Amino acid sequence: MHPKTIGLIAHPGKPGVGELINSLAADFKSHAMSTLMEKATAVVAGQRSDLSVAEIAAKADLLVVAGGDGTILSVADRMGEATTPIFGINVGSLGFLTCAGSQTFRQAVECIVEGKITFSNRTLLEVVLRDSKGKHPPMVGLNDAVLTRGEISRLIRLHARVNGEALTEFNADGLIIATPTGSTAYSLSAGGPIMEPESGVFVITPICPHVLTNRSIIVSEDSVIEVEASEPDYPVFLTVDGRQPLRVAKDAVVEIRKAKKKLRLAALPGVSFFSVVRQKLKWSGSNV
Repeated sequence: MHPKTIGLIAHPGKPGVGELINSLAADFKSHAMSTLMEKATAVVAGQRSDLSVAEIAAKADLLVVAGGDGTILSVADRMGEATTPIFGINVGSLGFLTCAGSQTFRQAVECIVEGKITFSNRTLLEVVLRDSKGKHPPMVGLNDAVLTRGEISRLIRLHARVNGEALTEFNADGLIIATPTGSTAYSLSAGGPIMEPESGVFVITPICPHVLTNRSIIVSEDSVIEVEASEPDYPVFLTVDGRQPLRVAKDAVVEIRKAKKKLRLAALPGVSFFSVVRQKLKWSGSNV
């Protein structure tokens, strides 16, 4: 891939991100490549722009996103129907989705210019809440859909079905349905497995289950997962990729399935998923 137009998007609250964006724009310009800057990003860079993420995604060949994993999740949510690839530059902390550090951005620019970047097609979730008011608009997520309790420190009961067949009733603090990309996020913290990004599966992981036999289960990405709150007296909330939570009423059903589109994440040549896992989780081997 030899992109001609680059979209520049950053987390405006990250220290030094304005200087990084200006340096990226200058480097791409020196290679006769045009850039489009998102409006909030332009402000911290001392530039002017009225373009939204969706407008940039519709016009650019590649989005270069400076921030952390949360920034990429936010951009993926605001892209609209566009499927423009995302190249992440990490100015956060952990960063499983970003593929280059802010100190090595010039190497990243060279690889982009020379068409040496590689791509991974990431499955997205489509999440629909159905309740007495009808069917809410679908939400799309890259990482996960999470059902959790409210402020009351009490276990909740969640009935789960896969392809119409009962799975079990989870008695827990909550439930996570994650894509392979999201398997290294909240699901991992809750004891779920790490899954290779293109493994074609979802993982259902309970949060602090009351019953020790309630464990993570892996299902095909072609499955339709339904979750229903079974206790009317205690609030349950649905969150997709950490966005604004929705209240899940009694008898409401949360339906999770594979979205029609996928997200293309870019990476530097020679950077594999397993090398990122080794680095981020500090897997250096046994000392025995």
